[in-house]
Amino acid sequence: MPSKNRPRPGPISISSPIPRSPDGLLATPTSQHRSYPSPAGSGSRSPRTPTRGGKKAKPRVYDEYDLSPTHAYLEQFNSYPSSPDPSHMPIQSPSPMDSPGLNNATEKDPVFGQNQFSSNHYLAPTLHPHGERNRSYPATGKKNRNDCIPTNPTKRKLLFFGVPVILVIIAGIAIGVVVGTQHKPSSDSSSSSGGSSKGSTSNTNGGTGGNSQTTWNQYIKPSSGGDGDTVTTDLGVQFKYVNKFGGHWAQNPYDPYSVSGRAQSWSPSLLEEWVWGTHIARGVNLGGWLVTEPFIVPALYEQYQTSTPQAVDEYTLSQAMGQDLATKMEEHYKTFITEEDFAAISAAGLNFVRIPLGYWAVETIEGEPYLPKVSWTYFLKAIGWARKYGIRIFADFHALPGSQNGWNHSGKSGSVNWMYGVMGIANAQRSLETIRTITEFISQDGIKEVVPMLGLVNEVMAKTVGTDVMQKFYYQAYKTIRDVTGYGTGNGPIIFLHEGFLGVAAWEGFLNGADRVGLDQHPYLAFGDINTAPHSEQAKTACGLGGGTNDSMTNFGLIMGGEWSNAINDCGLWLNGVGSTPSFSLAGNNCDEYDEWMNWTDDFKKGVLSYTMANMDALQNFFFWTWKIGNSTVKGYQTSPQWHYRLGWEQGWMPKDPRSAGGYCKTLGIGGNQFAGTYPASATGSFANGTPTIAATQLASHTLWPPPTLGPSFAVDQVSLLPTLTQTGSIIVLPTPSHPSNATNIGDGWANAQDTVGAWTRVEGCDYPDEYDAVNATVPAAVCTGASARKRDGMLSIPTPL
Repeated sequence: MPSKNRPRPGPISISSPIPRSPDGLLATPTSQHRSYPSPAGSGSRSPRTPTRGGKKAKPRVYDEYDLSPTHAYLEQFNSYPSSPDPSHMPIQSPSPMDSPGLNNATEKDPVFGQNQFSSNHYLAPTLHPHGERNRSYPATGKKNRNDCIPTNPTKRKLLFFGVPVILVIIAGIAIGVVVGTQHKPSSDSSSSSGGSSKGSTSNTNGGTGGNSQTTWNQYIKPSSGGDGDTVTTDLGVQFKYVNKFGGHWAQNPYDPYSVSGRAQSWSPSLLEEWVWGTHIARGVNLGGWLVTEPFIVPALYEQYQTSTPQAVDEYTLSQAMGQDLATKMEEHYKTFITEEDFAAISAAGLNFVRIPLGYWAVETIEGEPYLPKVSWTYFLKAIGWARKYGIRIFADFHALPGSQNGWNHSGKSGSVNWMYGVMGIANAQRSLETIRTITEFISQDGIKEVVPMLGLVNEVMAKTVGTDVMQKFYYQAYKTIRDVTGYGTGNGPIIFLHEGFLGVAAWEGFLNGADRVGLDQHPYLAFGDINTAPHSEQAKTACGLGGGTNDSMTNFGLIMGGEWSNAINDCGLWLNGVGSTPSFSLAGNNCDEYDEWMNWTDDFKKGVLSYTMANMDALQNFFFWTWKIGNSTVKGYQTSPQWHYRLGWEQGWMPKDPRSAGGYCKTLGIGGNQFAGTYPASATGSFANGTPTIAATQLASHTLWPPPTLGPSFAVDQVSLLPTLTQTGSIIVLPTPSHPSNATNIGDGWANAQDTVGAWTRVEGCDYPDEYDAVNATVPAAVCTGASARKRDGMLSIPTPL
């Protein structure tokens, strides 16, 4: 976390992004006619027929959990309210929230012609027109309080939790009668439950079991529809699909990759090509879902604050849950993000989601408390929902073995043990294996269209790990991925490197000429020095990010604003970790004015909206952190509203149409270098001779592996003695989505049949320090060879979770 003692006189200038917590409607289609793809029947075939060779085993499938009456009701309740009609808060013209000339512009995205790209550039601190500094926020007494929501915490709890509990009891009885009379049809379209298996495992747990599926999910049928139509989810829950942007949904379980929804009229469906430089990624993160965070899902953590251990991250939460881990964690997965969220995301004008994954989605080893592999079940659901609603996925490797930053969202808070310390190399090798496994899955036909982007390491601390060490890992990960996928557009995901909080400009020239490598930046203002200027003034600071982003896109390639929020301070329950007190409050400021969104005035919301628009315009391809924040059982309401996209969309401080942000920074008087829409050819997978050529100087600098030196202070002779893994283990093949037995073109979870090298695994007979606590462990006196000569090779299938 940046030092709070560093002086920052005058207007704010950002030289590098700051890490996340350390521990108007525009014109819509005028025609009322809608045309949607008609899903083919079970006998149709997809034009995408896998062409790779090699013997295919039957794909592994998952069982669908049964829908209880209570779950049926909760699924409806947790997804309420349904997506708001964008006409609820139209962007009127003229308005200070409008971008200039939108009504007359020619769409290129189709966006807004010259407004498509950011209108701003880095300005020197003295040129930022911030206006008055250190202005205090208006006193609470001057706000127009919302009398509909009690200010007393006890009354809030009764409103937010008491009433729903009563409704659950009443509705559960009624729904129980209905659901109790429904029977799953007995048919011959059952799913196979086999899987690829060659050899046995030495480094994975057995998952949660493997009941064979005998009937197909009765709710998933060939269907499609548009605005105003009724959708039936995979749980049998029905909701009204609302999309005023010309979007539609479509699915066909018998030939799933032959159909696709469309998020909006201007966003290509998954059956159409996405063209970088023409189309813009406007997305949100699904934070706190498959990698939990206390500030995002406080209620999940609040129930384990007096347990042993106290739940402060997913590691200790899993320990605290004990025998209830499988039940409690899956209930969270099942209810926090649902299919209806994906429909709402498209209705909000967004076309991408970024989904954080922990390594335990793929495997765990003995002694690690996480629930293994079950989160992968829900990532598969996300892939299905994304295809149904026309949304693309940026998969992000968020929590790595050993922790890449020591923060709670890396799985375990504490010290950095990834590429650092005695277990640094072993943890990195294990990470490479996870990246390989995920790459094999998402590079399959039908999946690669949904998941075209992969982030290698979330928020790695370059100043701890070391820039050179981090770059050497990035090259190894690049090689691992491209050995699986081959080269060129459409062959596997675009690879995104987090810039390590060095700033995107610091990466110019890195792996120059490599195939489809981009940068991921996370420009947060929340964790810097205390600043009491309102959102409307901070918007000018956000606009200052645009020029640097434009320059890097021109010189380096694709730049994603992978995370950002509306927070201009660290207010928010547990934002800095469980039990933390915001530094903003410690400095004598009032966080209630930022936390109690139900009391925000229209002027305050307008200021937050201004800050939002500035970030969207500056970052261009963006992913807000995060889509939703859960309720707090202690506070009695949804906390951390500056981080809650859906709440802001419903309440009026997020734009109803994110395209309206195009050109917003021009209205603030901030302009500069603009991105012309043309990336370096290699950045989008185009090469003169069909093969990328990385600059020789880059290869000379970054190909040495393992790195000859490692932090905190290991020299060459010590690094050679550090624990490592051996590439002789059983390969992990990830399960495919559940499907009817007669479904076509599903794939087997492994894109490259020629990729048969053994998996990185621990050397049998060797002792390894705790992977999370080895910074100060003793360096071995000699290399441990164990029983490595008796290692085996082969394929491992993961047992099917319940």
